Amino acid sequence: MTDTNTAPAAGEKKLGPIRQWIKDHPTIWEFILFNVLSNISTISRFVVTWIGTAIFVAGLGITTPFHFLIFNYPESGNGLGGFLTFLFAEVIAQVVNFFVQMKWVFKSDSSFKDAAWKYAILAVVIVVVNLVLPGYVTSLCQGWGMNAGVAGTIASVVNTLLAVVVSYPLLKFWIMPKNK
Repeated sequence: MTDTNTAPAAGEKKLGPIRQWIKDHPTIWEFILFNVLSNISTISRFVVTWIGTAIFVAGLGITTPFHFLIFNYPESGNGLGGFLTFLFAEVIAQVVNFFVQMKWVFKSDSSFKDAAWKYAILAVVIVVVNLVLPGYVTSLCQGWGMNAGVAGTIASVVNTLLAVVVSYPLLKFWIMPKNK
């Protein structure tokens, strides 16, 4: 660790305490940025969800029940309009997250074509796990006597932690490494 109380060498500018901490702890700072800037994609997801719901469900009334593989959107779940909203919101959120993580967090010099296909695989896996896992976690928690609200919250926490634990190292070392 550097001593921030010593005078800077000739030609060096003394850093403020926050900038010095970032310089001394680059990996921790990168992990903080990863988590904080992920919220940009979350905000994108919310905005597209609101717009999609307004267009597909409220405006066009596309609420016919939709069932395909693991996707189950009954009319009460906004049907096909709900699915289309989810699909567009997730695609936009993942595109935003790709560029945010690549350019602002990891400052990767990997080529777009090398990183994009790997990121697409990761995004699909995370989306599928995020769709499937909560039902199991919620059932387990309710089996232990927790109410639906607590069980749902725990399921969301488990999903979020799993996504971070899996995606951070994959993004840093496989998808968006610094080559130089």
